[in-house]
Amino acid sequence: MPRFLLRHTVVVEPFLGNSSTGAVFGPAVEVQGLLEHKIRMVRGPAGEEVSSSSTFRAPLETVAPAKSRVRLPDGRRTTVITAVRQDGGGLPVPDHLEVQLQ
Repeated sequence: MPRFLLRHTVVVEPFLGNSSTGAVFGPAVEVQGLLEHKIRMVRGPAGEEVSSSSTFRAPLETVAPAKSRVRLPDGRRTTVITAVRQDGGGLPVPDHLEVQLQ
């Protein structure tokens, strides 16, 4: 992903799974990318339609599976609905991870 597109910094706590006491998250990591606030309908991990309030485009190596916690630049906390790899396969387009947020 081109450096000039890395305009926003979010904090991601990747979802690792569930334990007997609830959800387990990895350490918080700052990630730079491009944040777009736009409401749209997306498909969740189980195929259900969900309303997404924002899309975060991050470097392809970013770890942000569904159910991860995210803190946006304005301090608002949200959850990852789904994350989709956008790999151009060698074409001159930016490879990135498209993260749909609640």
